[in-house]
Amino acid sequence: MGGGSSTRRVTFEADENENITVVKGVRLSDSVIDRMKEPSSPGGRPQSQHRSGSGTVDEELKKRIAEELALERARRDSEAQKRRLFGKLLERERLSSNEHLTRAVLRERAATEEERQKAQRFAKQLEEKDRELKKHDAYYKEQLARLEERSAQFYKVTTEQYQKAADEVSARFK
Repeated sequence: MGGGSSTRRVTFEADENENITVVKGVRLSDSVIDRMKEPSSPGGRPQSQHRSGSGTVDEELKKRIAEELALERARRDSEAQKRRLFGKLLERERLSSNEHLTRAVLRERAATEEERQKAQRFAKQLEEKDRELKKHDAYYKEQLARLEERSAQFYKVTTEQYQKAADEVSARFK
């Protein structure tokens, strides 16, 4: 805080009696206090030109305090508004993600139902093919039995004819 300009910000608060209190024990030099007492009017009039020096300083300090309080209130309001907007944004995002999740669940349910129906169709087709195969199996077993029976009859007839022919040949050449 020397002769150069300072970027430090000092905040004043007013108590019940409108007296000025310094927040958290900030020390101010006499020159800083004198500068704070000086009016910040564009004309740059010194304090001696005012009607009463103490009243003007109090008025000026009250103005500065009011400005600081207004700025602090505006900052708090801005932060509160940002929090509300952020909350709304978060709520929209939550609703959007819930909507996407719901859609995904519905799509998955539809796909599962479709797969279940496909599986049922394939099961019915498989049962039908199985019945058809059993029918063919029974038909071919029946055909095989007939062929075996015919073959046995042919064998019997052929054997009888052979035996008869052998007996005739034997009887002729005896």
